[in-house]
Amino acid sequence: MMDSDLPPAHPYWPRNLSLPSYVPNDLSMKEILLSLFSVSGLLLLGTWTLTGRRVADDRLSSGRRLALCWFTVCTFIHGVIEGWFAAFYPIIASDQSLYSQLWKEYAKGDSRYIIADNFTVCMETVTACFWGPFSLWAVLAFLYNKPYRFVLQLIISLGQLYGAVLYFYTEHRDGYMHSEYGHPIYFWFYFVFMNVLWIVIPLTLIVDAWSQLSAAQALSDKGGKNKDD
Repeated sequence: MMDSDLPPAHPYWPRNLSLPSYVPNDLSMKEILLSLFSVSGLLLLGTWTLTGRRVADDRLSSGRRLALCWFTVCTFIHGVIEGWFAAFYPIIASDQSLYSQLWKEYAKGDSRYIIADNFTVCMETVTACFWGPFSLWAVLAFLYNKPYRFVLQLIISLGQLYGAVLYFYTEHRDGYMHSEYGHPIYFWFYFVFMNVLWIVIPLTLIVDAWSQLSAAQALSDKGGKNKDD
């Protein structure tokens, strides 16, 4: 049998991808996802507990605390996980460290991560360098009641939304060729659900920041008018 007739030695789509350096994961999907969600869960719990304290002689609302939980998890995902991809994308296919195996598992839902697609590398590098540190800055800004906290929320959320829209739209234009279209885990959970969060939640936070900043500007305008009178 000709080598070209052999099935590909990898689980990625399209099936004719050539990945000569690919080494299969030695961790199972359950082990990888358990590691990811355990760390995320601990960060959520820790942030929820921390934000229960009083800030500027007042307590943060439940909604605001949830937003800070989101930004804390974003710090981890953008700064650490996506930062790992941005730093090590040339060797992820062959590397067996935990985060490389996580990316090899996720690439079953979007093989652009295993082939180091140009858009994906650029997007993840920008995300890791900006939205990771900015997310941590936003958490601290709310905890210390900084006046620019909603500006940070707006900037981060706009950046996340823009990146997510481009992420989906570029794959749509490619005909969803980098995943097994319709697969319940790889397509619907990995590719759709885990990324649509970065559309729904940032949109909510953009509306929230818009409302807060508009109210502050209205109050400032009213104060300035009263002074003129």
